[in-house]
Amino acid sequence: MNQPNHHQIANYLTDYALSELVRYEMEDTGCNIEQAMERVYNSPIINALQDEEGELYVQSPAYLYELMNSMQ
Repeated sequence: MNQPNHHQIANYLTDYALSELVRYEMEDTGCNIEQAMERVYNSPIINALQDEEGELYVQSPAYLYELMNSMQ
């Protein structure tokens, strides 16, 4: 079995972080999934999180959620 490459790992971790950010937003605000996704995907953190070179995706989702909220 082949080992995943850097790009595959980055995509996996980014997807995981985004799903957790949406979950945290739903829990904290009581909004539905569509509203939470809109808030997360329109937040300033999205571009930084998706930048593989910045490697923000290696941070914990809880840290990323706090960072997202501090940027708004």
